Amino acid sequence: MRAGESLSIENQRLMLKEYADKNGFRNCQYYIDDGYSGTDNTRPEYVHMLRDVENGLVGAVIVKDQSRLGRDHLDTDRLMELVFPAYDVRFIAITDNVDSANGINEMSGIKNLFNDMYARDCSKKIRAVLRAKGERGERLAAWIAYGYMRDPSNPKQIIPDPETAPVVKRIFEMYASGIGIKRICGILEQEQVLSPSAYNYRKNGSRSRDLKLDKPYAWAKNTIRKMLSNQIYCGDTVNFKTYSKSNKLKKRIKNAPENMRIFPNTHEAIIDRATFDLVQKNFEGRKRADKRGELDKYAGYLYCAECGSRLYRNRDNAHGYDSYRCGHYESRKSDCTSHYIRESVLDEIVLRALKKVTKYARERSDEFYKDAMRNGEAEAAKNLKESESLRIEYESKIKQIDNAIQLLYMDRSNGKITDERYELLSASFENEQTELKAKLSTLNSQLDEVKVREKCIRYFITKAKRYVTISKVTPELLRAFIERIEVHEKAVKRSRTCGNHIVIYFTFHPDKAFRLDGEMDELGMTKFA
Repeated sequence: MRAGESLSIENQRLMLKEYADKNGFRNCQYYIDDGYSGTDNTRPEYVHMLRDVENGLVGAVIVKDQSRLGRDHLDTDRLMELVFPAYDVRFIAITDNVDSANGINEMSGIKNLFNDMYARDCSKKIRAVLRAKGERGERLAAWIAYGYMRDPSNPKQIIPDPETAPVVKRIFEMYASGIGIKRICGILEQEQVLSPSAYNYRKNGSRSRDLKLDKPYAWAKNTIRKMLSNQIYCGDTVNFKTYSKSNKLKKRIKNAPENMRIFPNTHEAIIDRATFDLVQKNFEGRKRADKRGELDKYAGYLYCAECGSRLYRNRDNAHGYDSYRCGHYESRKSDCTSHYIRESVLDEIVLRALKKVTKYARERSDEFYKDAMRNGEAEAAKNLKESESLRIEYESKIKQIDNAIQLLYMDRSNGKITDERYELLSASFENEQTELKAKLSTLNSQLDEVKVREKCIRYFITKAKRYVTISKVTPELLRAFIERIEVHEKAVKRSRTCGNHIVIYFTFHPDKAFRLDGEMDELGMTKFA
């Protein structure tokens, strides 16, 4: 790799110097934007040159060819035909034989248009290559996320950076435990942990716009927020997160989720999925910490049983306690009622439920397992038999299509069918095969349903045995055992004696958690619903 200017820039500089010396141009100033595209009208030295033109500091602009001035034909035409003449600036393009002192060259406008078309064509080809790479699951981002580094044995792969990966892990753990983003920034600064921009500058010498050499330990809240929502940290590659509308518009636009491509487990994870999912739950709820620097531990868990809206925490400064109300009621988006419940009351109900369920799972594991597995077991057994038959049928059809495509290829090689006919038939076969493979993939997922359920129940029992003593509700406990909490309105509104009916969904299953009512019998469990 060359240090300093690229070879192309060096050659252009020599050509321009030689031309200036031969033709009597003195006091030359070079405007060099190495590494920038000619379609970018905001490149620093280009803007610097225009500013000098407007200030009357430029007598002549000399370039190798017109494309060096720019590849946007509208902007380049404007400069050559309006701006330069207005400020008495002579324009010379050496290899295009253009010199404004000799009058207007009618071909200049056409050349500018061809330069624009060339840039557009290159952009299409590059986009096509990037699209193909992204569809294959290759990482498209030019930068490497903080916490990772290139694998020395495979530059296309990334591995955790032993120096920064523990920092990322700690940030996630702090946020998951209820510490707000502002407070996390303060903790990192107090412990003198280098910010990502300062770390990159120290390690690679690269400068970014966020770099503050006088404040190397100052972490920005936006940096932490983006880090906490970046799926790369749980081992996934996410491609096509943003896009631009054309090669002339550099602004990146956030892509819709359905247009993104996610490839799980492409590299070593720094954060386990349980912690990552918990953090995303908190983002779904209240994103900002309160004045005490604490996050709402129920954010992303608590919902209104009637309208489905989240319940949001409110601080009663007069009485010194927190309570929750329906979000749609607070914003008047519906006719839903408040579903008011104090945080202390909710803590008591959830804590009692957690103690009883974990005790049952811990002390009577076999019964707990049978109760949990009994839900939908008969239906699952029936579907299992039908799905197995379909799986055999799909696999057989896929093999038949493979054989048909091979025979078709041989017929084309022997001249029995034309290339056009081959392309048409093979495309039809491949589309049918793609559909069958998609159906087979879905079917295999359904066949694994019972195994997944069993695994989740066993894991729940293991966690219950680990948490023998539970004294208060914490974000860690919610992450380990609870999927969702629904709050019903009181049977008697505004009553101080009538309580809310609470429904708690436990994490026996990742997709559809079993339900357990808050009103439990003395044995500690009601039947699964």
